[in-house]
Amino acid sequence: MHESHPSVDRVLSELRAGGVGGDVRWFDDATPTAVHAAEALGVDVGAIANSLIFTLEGEPVLVLTSGAHRVDTGWLGEQLGGTLKRADAATVRAATGQVIGGVAPVGHPAPVRTFVDTALAAYPEVWAAAGHPHTVFPTTFHELLRLTGGTATAVEPG
Repeated sequence: MHESHPSVDRVLSELRAGGVGGDVRWFDDATPTAVHAAEALGVDVGAIANSLIFTLEGEPVLVLTSGAHRVDTGWLGEQLGGTLKRADAATVRAATGQVIGGVAPVGHPAPVRTFVDTALAAYPEVWAAAGHPHTVFPTTFHELLRLTGGTATAVEPG
């Protein structure tokens, strides 16, 4: 059993409030990338929901993308009507209260406008970070949309 962590506790509280029953899984080693998380879980890298913070015209936005994809910032920015740039570590921390490598889809100080990669819908179960680089939790594409109030969006041209 691992000690609790304030960020993980906030994520778990929000998951429970949203009716999500899956348990947070702790790893001995950090799983900072989709490849690391997929290997640790024994799942396809596409079933990992990366929580990436970008800025859209200077405002933080969260893009939940399949680990099998890279966000095409130029293309997605055009789709969203602005310029999309990867956020720096300070912006990520300010927007989410969490550190890069452990950013969860929920548990932030205030709601962050969220876009959920439609490719995640291909998996009956997806895994997302739970607020700390050593944690993940199971969820689904539809649950991510519901929990985050997110918009289903392609993240690269199809």
